[in-house]
Amino acid sequence: MPIDALTAYAHVADVRRSVEFYRHLGLEIRSRYESNGKLVWALVAGPGDTPDDEGARLMLALASGPIDAANQAVLFYCWTADVQALHDELAAAGVEVGDVEHPSYMQAGEFRAEDPDGYVILVGQLDDAR
Repeated sequence: MPIDALTAYAHVADVRRSVEFYRHLGLEIRSRYESNGKLVWALVAGPGDTPDDEGARLMLALASGPIDAANQAVLFYCWTADVQALHDELAAAGVEVGDVEHPSYMQAGEFRAEDPDGYVILVGQLDDAR
């Protein structure tokens, strides 16, 4: 029996801060858990996302120790219909983003950003709408 879905689960230093960052990518809180008035876990997802579709989902949980994203050896790959527009929108919001590049495997464009804990976010555009 195959699994129905897979959702990345990242430990972060501040769940609320991470939720705010991922809002720039269009993800909103779908579920949350608070302890003593502090947000300690959240599921963020794209619009209209349900457990049985393949939309963007990410679980964020408060880490019990320091975050060393480089040692996690993980990155989050995202797709968008207009990579340049999202790049410009993030930059205007104060998010540090790399240049849009056009490697052979993603000719329509791709850029890199990091979330507040240093996790790498790569954003690509599948079809060449340039």
